[in-house]
Amino acid sequence: MKLLDYFKLGWDQLKRRVVVTLLCTMGIAIGSASIVVAISFGESLHQYSQKQMSKLLMSDEIIVTGGGRAEGADPNDPNSAKPYELTKAKIGMMRTFPHIKALATYRTLNQFEFEVDSKKGYIDEIFATELDTLPAFGHELQQGGPSEQENTIILSYGATMGLFDSQLSKTRQQQLQSTSEREARNAWQEQQYIAYPVYQKQIVLKPRIFRSNDVGETVDIQIPVRVVGILKKPEGFTDDMLMRQKTAYVSPALGKRLQEAIVQMNGGKVKEGKNSSQTADYNKVQIKVDSSAHVKEVESLLKKLKLTTSTNLQREESMQNQLFTVRLIFGGAGVFILLVASISIIVAMTMSTYQRKRQIGIMKVLGANLGQIRNMFMVESALLGLLGGLVGILVSYWVIWGISIAIMHFNPPGPGPQENILFISPWILPVGLFFAIMTGVLSGIYPAIKASRTDALTAIKRD
Repeated sequence: MKLLDYFKLGWDQLKRRVVVTLLCTMGIAIGSASIVVAISFGESLHQYSQKQMSKLLMSDEIIVTGGGRAEGADPNDPNSAKPYELTKAKIGMMRTFPHIKALATYRTLNQFEFEVDSKKGYIDEIFATELDTLPAFGHELQQGGPSEQENTIILSYGATMGLFDSQLSKTRQQQLQSTSEREARNAWQEQQYIAYPVYQKQIVLKPRIFRSNDVGETVDIQIPVRVVGILKKPEGFTDDMLMRQKTAYVSPALGKRLQEAIVQMNGGKVKEGKNSSQTADYNKVQIKVDSSAHVKEVESLLKKLKLTTSTNLQREESMQNQLFTVRLIFGGAGVFILLVASISIIVAMTMSTYQRKRQIGIMKVLGANLGQIRNMFMVESALLGLLGGLVGILVSYWVIWGISIAIMHFNPPGPGPQENILFISPWILPVGLFFAIMTGVLSGIYPAIKASRTDALTAIKRD
């Protein structure tokens, strides 16, 4: 008999026993759908967690600083730290490393006040960096963008909130006299949460210094700059949290000028403390790698330059190990359901052998051998697995679609383009179909062997 003949015989038998075929098909469909959904859950969680960890943990970024001194070196010897310094030559070498998506140098300057339109605000930290690299490191702009002009600044959204206005302060004092203190406080707090429009306006920066009594003082050093960009308002943050995020970004050239002003303000000496400054043009380098999988490779190259590196890769690996356990649990549940479904096939095919004893006996009398009888039952079981697998794939799409709708219903989408959290990768479908067919084949082995051992004469006489 040819393979096509086996398929024809098997298909005819499945059509004759419609109820049994439907029950076995549904059992395998549920099992294969469970496999597909379980693997899809694991794959979706894996990719979603990777994206979220890349955003929150920044696992694809490396912070590079100077390596300090060699072990046992004299701390009073300035030359002992030179091989471990962060220099321009080393940064030039970093730019040639493979898998580097973006690189930015950073100098951190603390505590500035600024004035705009007779209002006063303050900035906790100013970062001097290459402004065109901000989007690469996840800093989205709500207004404007980097400029080639030197005296420009990009403010965070929080830096535009809570600006002090002397006229507004007088109005508040009047409100305290005419209304209750609680109402006046609430009105003042609401005004503090309003972002002041400073985009494309000129502001005047004033450094603050801290004396030994930790009292902040401003000095008569004024540096006018133009606001060329405002960072996008972060999602999921309360107004109180945004009020504390008062940062800004300037070019390295302007950062150097601000640093010189601070040094001059301190009498030409670098002062240790809250406003400690660095004599170098930068105190760290931030690197964006094209994938977190290449972070270790880039990190090993950086350590050869005798530099200190810092990443969140270990935290990501720990979380990925936990997610891998979840994926195993999902997959194990699907396999268990499929094994339960295989029992229905064994029972159905075994019953079929008893019902078809006469047919088997006649086939043997006509010359069918044991192998042909076994193959007939095996192909029939494989067809059951194929049907169940195809139905299972359809069911799995419905399940994923339904769960996705439920997630969107209970978790309203935010602004901007949305992406599906749950999805079925193309490679999962053949896996689910393979498990379904293998379940059918393995479940048909025992009935096939039992059918092939049926005595022809006894079967014909009994029927």
